[in-house]
Amino acid sequence: MGDEIELKFLVKGTAWKSLAEGIVVRQGYLNSDKERTVRVRTMGDKAKLTIKGPTRGIERKEFEYDIPLSEAIYMLGELCEKPLIEKIRREIRHKDGMIWEVDEFEGENKGLVVAEIELKYKEQPFDLPDWVGKGVSNDQKYFNANLIKHPYSRWGNKKE
Repeated sequence: MGDEIELKFLVKGTAWKSLAEGIVVRQGYLNSDKERTVRVRTMGDKAKLTIKGPTRGIERKEFEYDIPLSEAIYMLGELCEKPLIEKIRREIRHKDGMIWEVDEFEGENKGLVVAEIELKYKEQPFDLPDWVGKGVSNDQKYFNANLIKHPYSRWGNKKE
């Protein structure tokens, strides 16, 4: 069992695009309840099943397991809530070796770009890259499990 401590931010500009190659991510939810989520994800030729507990501030319990790609593809197509989350992920190494995951959403969430950083402990210091904008860690509309219910393409005023 692991603890996930994660911060989310909106992304400004396009400078981040040249900092890392992207990988296609498809993910779906078998359960998107706010008290527990069960997610299936493919990234390239890898697949994972992830179970997350309720978010408490910026922390939550997370359990993640490798699963066969063929099973993940089946679950995404036949069992997961729709629409699926589709995105291009770039893992960008920044100061002090910290890795930022920048997700450029496609499909129903096209136009949304979110950066996440995972911390080892809540008070861990980190440097913000120039392309990182407004923090949205506590705004649940940016949670992937909520983007399947309320996709970015259906938001009224998207400018934050």
